[in-house]
Amino acid sequence: MLKKLILGAAAIAVASTVQVTTSYAEDTLYIPSLSYRTGPFAGAGTPIANGFADYFNMLNARDGGIGGAKLVVGECETAYNAQKGVECYEATKGNGALAYNPYSTGITLQLIPKAPVDKIPVLSMGYGLSAAAVGEKFPWTFNYPASYWSQMSSILQYIDSQGGIKGKKIGFIYLDVGYGKEPIPLLDKLAPEMGFEWVGFPVGVKEMQNQSATWLNVRKERPDWMVAWSFGAMTPTAVKEAAKIRFPMDKFIGNWWSGAHADLEPVGEAGKGYKAANFSGVGTDFPALQDVIKHVVDAGNSQAAKDDIGKVNYNRGLFNAVIMAEAIAAAQKATGKVKITGEDMRLGLETFVLDEARLKEIGLEGFTAPIKASCKDHEGAGSIFIQQWDGSDWKRTSDLIAPMTDVVRPLLEEAAEKYVGEQTGWKTQSCG
Repeated sequence: MLKKLILGAAAIAVASTVQVTTSYAEDTLYIPSLSYRTGPFAGAGTPIANGFADYFNMLNARDGGIGGAKLVVGECETAYNAQKGVECYEATKGNGALAYNPYSTGITLQLIPKAPVDKIPVLSMGYGLSAAAVGEKFPWTFNYPASYWSQMSSILQYIDSQGGIKGKKIGFIYLDVGYGKEPIPLLDKLAPEMGFEWVGFPVGVKEMQNQSATWLNVRKERPDWMVAWSFGAMTPTAVKEAAKIRFPMDKFIGNWWSGAHADLEPVGEAGKGYKAANFSGVGTDFPALQDVIKHVVDAGNSQAAKDDIGKVNYNRGLFNAVIMAEAIAAAQKATGKVKITGEDMRLGLETFVLDEARLKEIGLEGFTAPIKASCKDHEGAGSIFIQQWDGSDWKRTSDLIAPMTDVVRPLLEEAAEKYVGEQTGWKTQSCG
């Protein structure tokens, strides 16, 4: 059943089950939101969905939308389940969907082959298939601001800056699904080149909250550093188990899905010193966040609890909406149309520029590293920073760390070539 909540000037469609195709006015732009407010990862999915919707609602309330078109966010519940994600896609693509943001590597992998057929791009922001960064091979898939491989290379560079990585043993604890396994090829490549050894500690979905045996193995292996590719309940459990074996928290780094407030608030003081990568700002001390609070939250048109505004996952969802909004504006400018299509949106995703000047203009100066979209580069090869848990909140502790593009890009191209070679009738593009 489709439940419509009129939020300011926008109609935010929130679906508790898969919705049917709906007709929307000519002066609106439809943006599907594949959310997961239920299931094992709802603690992350809920604030992400709220931040995503609230930014678009702010643009509606403050600016009248984008280019004169109001924004309609159609939310469809996936419970982080790939099959449900595909069902949501099939049920909503006929609404004039501009792009899909699956927020699940599993769902993303299912949608990648559908995108060129239906001419609706997929934006898997900082997740999904790393090889999709190669725009020539994946014209319809994007993973701005950086792929998992680029992120891992930045994390390894950070470790190297903290006393050197050569001769060290890196423990890699990961959720034993496609998401967790994604950076393994890069570890295999960089270990001999950078002179480190790595050992893996897979954690099954059913064992996310029961990791005692895994951490006994960590204690036996005695790694110098631990890197986590975890999500949901796996992260606080891992940090608690690390504390039990007295693993030094300042040598434990999570990726950008392993470092939200929801991950460390249940741990509290015991997790003090734990670090995580991030690519989006924390807090509400940005003009754009203040506008969201003024026009949406204080107006009673947000589903978010007020103390969630500015936290990692809320801001991550908001940043996802920023990229979408910038691409919409770029598509409108390139085509001269207000009512753009998914095909137009693909062009926008290849041409938007979110540089320092633009970030300042939209009220997000210092929020993230600049992104320059292009036909060839669908990840932006964005820089990350490291944040650290102080026992009650996250504090940024590093400058921006650029990825090892010279190493990562050839690997991405090789992986993209392999993927395309296994497909039938796959269409690539020439980027000149």
